[in-house]
Amino acid sequence: MTNNPRKIEFFRHSLGPEEKAMVLEALDGVFLTTGEYTARFEQALASYLGVREVVALDSCTAALHLTLLALGIGPGDEVITTPLTFVATLNAIVMCGATPVLADVDPFTGNLDPRAVEKKITARTKALMPVHLYGLMCDMKAFAKLAERNGLFLVEDSAHCIEAARDGVRPGGLSTAACLSFYATKNITCGEGGAVATNDTELANKIRTLSLHGLTRNALQRHNGRYEHWDAVCLGWKYNMDNIRASLLIPQIAKMDQWKKRRSEISKKYEASFAGTDRIRFPFVQDESWSARHLFTVWVDPAIRDSFIHAMQDQGIGVVVNYRAAHLLSYYGRLLGHRRGDFPHAEHIGDSTVSLPLYPGLADDEADYVIEKALAAVNNAGEPCTNAFSNT
Repeated sequence: MTNNPRKIEFFRHSLGPEEKAMVLEALDGVFLTTGEYTARFEQALASYLGVREVVALDSCTAALHLTLLALGIGPGDEVITTPLTFVATLNAIVMCGATPVLADVDPFTGNLDPRAVEKKITARTKALMPVHLYGLMCDMKAFAKLAERNGLFLVEDSAHCIEAARDGVRPGGLSTAACLSFYATKNITCGEGGAVATNDTELANKIRTLSLHGLTRNALQRHNGRYEHWDAVCLGWKYNMDNIRASLLIPQIAKMDQWKKRRSEISKKYEASFAGTDRIRFPFVQDESWSARHLFTVWVDPAIRDSFIHAMQDQGIGVVVNYRAAHLLSYYGRLLGHRRGDFPHAEHIGDSTVSLPLYPGLADDEADYVIEKALAAVNNAGEPCTNAFSNT
């Protein structure tokens, strides 16, 4: 391995004194589990997104799982989604007993293609689940029309996307619900966490009940006032978010747009630097407001993708793969019976993908170093790319 003094992490969080102070404030209170700080976070995020309800949970996977359950989706039902996503998207469908049905993606963005989805709708289809890959919003107006025309639920996997707005539509604006993530590398983070954003109060209340073992009263409600007996009205799970993690998230809401602006600056620097080479491609962002700029993912020739990753790591640069096509992973290959060639756009992107460092604390000289080493890695790889994508 090349000796190199520089170390540029794939991700560094931006938590600071305000987040630490609020956690200490929460720790000084009586309640560590779901309580006042959880409610404050839910209200603040609902206000930010412009939706009626936010239900804070312990992961985006929990949000996807409980949303589908609350909508009555189960065995015999189908949910159409993308193969180009983290396995949690598909797992949540399977955890309900339903079947994931995959449709191919747009070759220029990597997002689920509404035209491909329409061809997969059957009498068993109950919901569509678009994923805002890399933070770039899908065409939610097209998906909303498709869902309405066919009487389907529309559930957004918005793990990468809180800040974006496409055609005036934000996450949760046109869908049944949007499911969010606050995992360690997300735009706002509490280490592990998630939420459901929706304009459907009845749905939100069902999800709250499901997230706490199906109980009619949570711990704070049982603690306050005179004792009242509670009931367990359905089978539930333990998916609630506690006060400690919620307290970490509250101060970050006011910073989201500022942090997104910085990620956009870095992304534009990357795009300008890679635009002149046919060896590095990247997803097309038509309008800056459409993307939360969660990830900056490049597409390189599949023949050199792994050597590119290793070359970047040898230079001290953290990179990851977001994502390989899910139907080519062992479990989903067996479960769904798909083979290579079934979703060519998703497969080609999945075989080409490498995500570069992108976070508000990344300095300009660090971004310049990433660019320099990325260009060197592909230029030293031999023959020019045969990649079918275009940077225009």
